[in-house]
Amino acid sequence: MSVLSAVLIGMCVVCVLTLTVLFYYFSYQYTEEEARKLGVVGWVKNTSQGTVTGQVQGPEDKVNAMKSWLSKVGSPSSRIDRTKFSNEKEISKLDFSGFSTRY
Repeated sequence: MSVLSAVLIGMCVVCVLTLTVLFYYFSYQYTEEEARKLGVVGWVKNTSQGTVTGQVQGPEDKVNAMKSWLSKVGSPSSRIDRTKFSNEKEISKLDFSGFSTRY
């Protein structure tokens, strides 16, 4: 089932993420690639506190798969020290059409 068809039947969730990355370099190329592969939408960006923040939207199973990837795998050049996912809730439509990096 595609992300868009899941939206039509009201099965999507949104979650806000915060990652504490041991090495400041967090390659978004890998994150965007994984998001596309899993079929989730949203965004990520570095914060001035040295963390990564963002939002993931899509079918619950795919959002959970992305959360797992962000917690356990991440980009090859970073080590995820801690993850925090908050504000998870059901949504009736997606706010984004793809996954991007914000600056």
